[in-house]
Amino acid sequence: MNLGAFSISLTVKDLQASRTFYEKLGFEVTGGGTEQHYLILKNGESIIGLFHGMFEKNILTFNPGLTNRMERLDEFTDVREIQRRLKQEGLDLTTEADENTTGAASLTLTDPDGNPILIDQFF
Repeated sequence: MNLGAFSISLTVKDLQASRTFYEKLGFEVTGGGTEQHYLILKNGESIIGLFHGMFEKNILTFNPGLTNRMERLDEFTDVREIQRRLKQEGLDLTTEADENTTGAASLTLTDPDGNPILIDQFF
């Protein structure tokens, strides 16, 4: 089961201060916008999302259908298939993708230490 691109979604108090900090570490903004209250930053293969006022905790994020270079894959494991497999493994999901849909969808779960995980398919 391929979960796709990995990033960490950080909940931040001050979007601009966090942007400035991560830019000093060599990250560059590649998506989002201050008016949308989030920014996506990359440094090589590393991806960080900065989110202001959107989440309570930092989130481990996976994007089926994308590489860490944000290239769209022609073939990938659909989020609904991932969901079926996770349920077969006995994992409890916090939110689920609608099995009767296609395209963009997401699911969430929490690891044993309380860390939220988002599997978010864009298309």
